[in-house]
Amino acid sequence: MEQLPQRVNADERLVWRGRFLSTTFMVESDDDMYLVKVSEGRIASVTRGPFAQPSWSFAMRAPSKSWEQFWLPLPPPGFNDLLALIKHGGLRVEGDMHVFMANLLYFKAVMATLRTQENA
Repeated sequence: MEQLPQRVNADERLVWRGRFLSTTFMVESDDDMYLVKVSEGRIASVTRGPFAQPSWSFAMRAPSKSWEQFWLPLPPPGFNDLLALIKHGGLRVEGDMHVFMANLLYFKAVMATLRTQENA
C-alpha cells in the first residue's frame, strides 16, 4: 500500500480518469488498515492505522489471502476484479456506495496498480 501514491500518480491516464474525484477511502486487510486520500485523481497520502475514529467515504475490507490473489500478475478467476471479489465473498465494500460505483473504473485501476510486476 505504501507504493500506491508513486504508482498511481505516475500514471497520467489514471490520474486523468479520477480528475473530478477528491475523497478518502479505507482499505482493510485482516488487522491492517490504510486511509487513502485522493485529491483530484492523485493519491495525496496513504496512512497506516490503527485509527480511533477514521473518517472515510467508503471502506474496502478483505482478508489478506484475497488481496494477495488480487495482486498477482495474472489473478485467477474471481480475484481479477473488485466486483469479482465482491461476488465471491472475498471483499466487502461499506459506506457511500455512490462514490465507489460512480468511480468504479478508477478504483479498479488504482487497486490493480499494486499487482506485482514479475512475469507480467
